[in-house]
Amino acid sequence: MKVPKTKLEDVARLAGVSMATVSRTLSSPSLVREDTLARVRHAIQALGYVPDASARTLASGRSRTIAAVVPTLDNAIFSHAIQGMQGVLAANGYQLLLGSHNYDSQTEMDVVRALSERAVDAMVLVGADHAPETLSVLRQSGTRTIITWALSNEYPCIGFDNFEIGALAARYLFDLGHRHFGMISGISRNNDRARLRTEGFVSTLRALRAEIIPGAACEQPYSFAGGRTGLRNILREASTRPTAVFCGNDVLALGCLFEATALNLKVPDQLSIVGCDNLPISAEVTP
Repeated sequence: MKVPKTKLEDVARLAGVSMATVSRTLSSPSLVREDTLARVRHAIQALGYVPDASARTLASGRSRTIAAVVPTLDNAIFSHAIQGMQGVLAANGYQLLLGSHNYDSQTEMDVVRALSERAVDAMVLVGADHAPETLSVLRQSGTRTIITWALSNEYPCIGFDNFEIGALAARYLFDLGHRHFGMISGISRNNDRARLRTEGFVSTLRALRAEIIPGAACEQPYSFAGGRTGLRNILREASTRPTAVFCGNDVLALGCLFEATALNLKVPDQLSIVGCDNLPISAEVTP
């Protein structure tokens, strides 16, 4: 025998509140008193109530869902950010839909299109490099778009100046007295963050009348292995051994450090290493 579906009014009756209060608990829990919130949530759990998302979207014009599309889940900086987004959204009655594209523009467009079809209220993208077709999908669907990890003049953004990150690293190392530089960048294809950090580092060295040693620059995937391989490549290919290496993020920098340790290079006495992103693990390694 089919069990009757629990309705909003059933939850309101059990919790001793109005239907409007139940609705507000589901859509904007931060606006509901703690004791009322607890009663409504207890009633929802006791009755096994599942809101009709489609009906709510039609009635309010909002899905209470935010999508985030990231390059990869295999990177601590993105997983940490996703955890933060999930917590804030849940506290305000929103759900998070997640997609990744492994730095492939075609895959990103497919993911963005699929998530847009779910009528999400907004979509969070990483960086400013996106195929015109991807941005066209967002415009045509009317999906609000937020850019992260980069600055944008076209969209609301939560980011920073990646060019200046590279510039800061160059000035810092130069002021320490280094004149023989190497660099392990992230893969710059479809990655404006990696490209701009490289441009900032190289341009600032040039302004200081310095440069990267020939053969001492390479691109590597953002991984410990990438950092280790990058340092090995530099030591093999460089015309002179660098005294300082700028890495495109902390994961590459840590891989570089691990390889330097394995090669008995003293850091920072024989080799200075600079990364960026301020990952918590960076504070736990020696030196």
